[in-house]
Amino acid sequence: MAATKPPQSFNPWDQTFVSNPYPAYAELRAHGRAHYYEPTNQWLVPHHADVSALVRDRRLGRTYRHRFTHEDFGRTAPPPEHEPFHVLNDHGMLDLEPPDHTRIRRLVSKAFTPRTVERLRPYVDRLASELVGELVAAGGGDLLTDVAEPLPVAVIAEMLGIPESERAQLRPWSADICGMYELSPSPQTARNAVRASVEFTEFLRELIAARRKEPGDDLISGLIAAYDEGDRLSEQEMISTCVLLLNAGHEATVNATVNGWWALFRHPEQLAALRADRGLVGTAVEELMRYDTPLQLFERWVLDEIEVDGTVIPRGSEVALLFGSANHDPAVFAEPEALDLSRGENPHISFSAGIHYCIGAPLARIELAASMGALLDQAPSLRLAAEPRRKPNFVIRGLEGLLVEV
Repeated sequence: MAATKPPQSFNPWDQTFVSNPYPAYAELRAHGRAHYYEPTNQWLVPHHADVSALVRDRRLGRTYRHRFTHEDFGRTAPPPEHEPFHVLNDHGMLDLEPPDHTRIRRLVSKAFTPRTVERLRPYVDRLASELVGELVAAGGGDLLTDVAEPLPVAVIAEMLGIPESERAQLRPWSADICGMYELSPSPQTARNAVRASVEFTEFLRELIAARRKEPGDDLISGLIAAYDEGDRLSEQEMISTCVLLLNAGHEATVNATVNGWWALFRHPEQLAALRADRGLVGTAVEELMRYDTPLQLFERWVLDEIEVDGTVIPRGSEVALLFGSANHDPAVFAEPEALDLSRGENPHISFSAGIHYCIGAPLARIELAASMGALLDQAPSLRLAAEPRRKPNFVIRGLEGLLVEV
């Protein structure tokens, strides 16, 4: 079957699309199951069944370097000036494949146990309550900077054992590095990511050296001590893992919080139902993650030829798995464009799946429920103070801010 082109409504650089990509996704799904998108040289996959299957398919990978050189794979090596970013990014388990991925994830899992996460719940609840209390005392503010950002940043920094006095730069470093995950990042975005990679790496190298001398009850000390059958993390793997845990450990939570509350303000009947029944918090967190997905797209390399609905996608191609579209597929979700906080059957794919399923998903759920519960308890009359602006990004979906008043 010949490759189909996506409809013109799919345009990641058009702000009308970025503000609300879901109608374009519906057109994309109606046009077929795999579309070649020339501007980014990618294959777009919009249906839930295909996204769910391919994210688990071992014929696809987050990298190809474990099997092929750039030349063998028909790809051009990144520019030398981008090397600090790629060294940092390419040694994290999210961008590795077995056997390295298996080894690192096994070691990280030893220090990132469910008991460790559950032990953080009182800290998360207390911090969420304090942040919301300050917001309420001020009569309102920016939900993004006052609650959504400081909560997960503080939690992951606490897990890693980063002193409070040294946490201010974590969010800016993370934002600059994550800019490289957008489609066709600009030269300035790349320069910012390289600078942040160098600074973040040096910061963590010093922190790891300090923990080697004086271990503590923190994740970095746990990573230093973790081993399995003689395997250990190299220093670069440890640095890359810490950066990954910070970036992935709060980017999605920050954006899920503000995207979620913006959705609630636009659906007052659902917000009223949530205020009337706190038992909905669990399903509300899942539904808000589905309804406005924080990570819209996840890329994979085709290591061995695949076929999607008769369309052959050759080795060397890049596939863009559209999580946002999959989460609105009517074949899986009844009335997908409706926000339903009581939705029981909700197999959203916001945390990915397969070997790269988000290791921090349980912690993200605890954080989202904690901030939502604190806002419902302490700010029952919370309302929108100004129409928010979308960030211009497509892949990582969020707001510039969310001004609220009590």
